[in-house]
Amino acid sequence: MSSITPESLPSRHVLADRLTLPSVHPLALNAVLVAAGTALVALSAQVTVPLWPVPVTGQTLAVLLVGSALGARRGALSLVVYAAVGLAGAPVFADGKGGPGMLTAPSFGYVIGFVFAAWLIGALAERRWDRRVSTGLAAQLLASVVPFVVGLPWLAFSLARLGLPHDLQATLEGGLYPFVPGGLVKAGLAALLLPLIWKLTSSTRR
Repeated sequence: MSSITPESLPSRHVLADRLTLPSVHPLALNAVLVAAGTALVALSAQVTVPLWPVPVTGQTLAVLLVGSALGARRGALSLVVYAAVGLAGAPVFADGKGGPGMLTAPSFGYVIGFVFAAWLIGALAERRWDRRVSTGLAAQLLASVVPFVVGLPWLAFSLARLGLPHDLQATLEGGLYPFVPGGLVKAGLAALLLPLIWKLTSSTRR
């Protein structure tokens, strides 16, 4: 019997597709995977370093791992569900916050950006970028930039609405600079962890 290796799998195959439960309908399994991704992001949001206007949390790492493991569509859907349940009132955002009032929070733009980040890292994982450290690091860094593309303009608008300084320098100081060191560490950790998981899951199926 030939062994299963990452290279022998279809190009669209991601880590979650290795989970096969014959007694569970695929739609039900996908729903469980999406819910698990949502829960992981919600838990990581509670790992917080209080800062204002945007707290430092463990969410970015969770988003990268969820998107990579679930793929583009399921990963993005996990983050859509996360945003939806948070706005509905579940205490899933940083510091246990939730409710429709979060739409006006300076940090909510990053939550929206997480959806696109999960989709991007998932799409790259479907193209095998997560199976080597070199391509994995490039993918993680690219996806890590996405939340800032949405989050920084949202932050600037929120600061302006509050009558606070909202020029480029003030926005970068509040929403970018504090997150660069941690973001690099999270991207590197995910790039190292995912190829290791692929190797471990491949060895268990030989």
